[in-house]
Amino acid sequence: MKALRTAVMVASLGWAVASSMPVQAQTVGYNIRTGDVWVDTRLGEINDYGRRYRDPFVSEMTGYYGAPRSLVLDLLDRRGWAPADVYFACAIARTLGIPCLDVVQRYERNPGVGWGNLAKQMGIKPGSREFHALKNGAVGTYDRWGYPIRIDQRVSVDWSKHGPGQGKGGGKPAQAGSAKPDHAGHGQGNSGRGPGNSGKGNSGKGNGKGNGRD
Repeated sequence: MKALRTAVMVASLGWAVASSMPVQAQTVGYNIRTGDVWVDTRLGEINDYGRRYRDPFVSEMTGYYGAPRSLVLDLLDRRGWAPADVYFACAIARTLGIPCLDVVQRYERNPGVGWGNLAKQMGIKPGSREFHALKNGAVGTYDRWGYPIRIDQRVSVDWSKHGPGQGKGGGKPAQAGSAKPDHAGHGQGNSGRGPGNSGKGNSGKGNGKGNGRD
């Protein structure tokens, strides 16, 4: 009987602590699952960039993706959203030509659905024109951050080696070009033009310049 009372007390305490936590802290969290490996990799890197270089990240969300600054800051600071979640919500919104807030509200109604399923529900299906536009948006973002890439290029980017400079649309790292291939045989850097990258890359160096517009 004593053991039962103790178990009940522990359970009650746990429920009270959980009840006192903000709802967003329990439901909103970084979730990579989009159904596309290339997009998942980019989101992981964008999440890292947003945590390291907050101001350039916020500027990218407001300047290029058109999200209100107040919304971006609210998501990051008060609602506990990860930078990658903020980015993907705004990227979906830009692809569909709707306000970022619309995507945010839809996601918050059912955060467990995951970004991949939500994008499909909103008409952005893998392989579709809309999905290609979504990926092309990431190409533009990376170009403005100083790392030109191509859609489906098997490359990984380490932001830790560079501090952000004053690049167009949100700031570029002071030095660009340390993108590394995920697997041997794919080459280093950026060896030409890619979708959404209107500049020329220097093979092996990755320091091409372009406006990144799609």
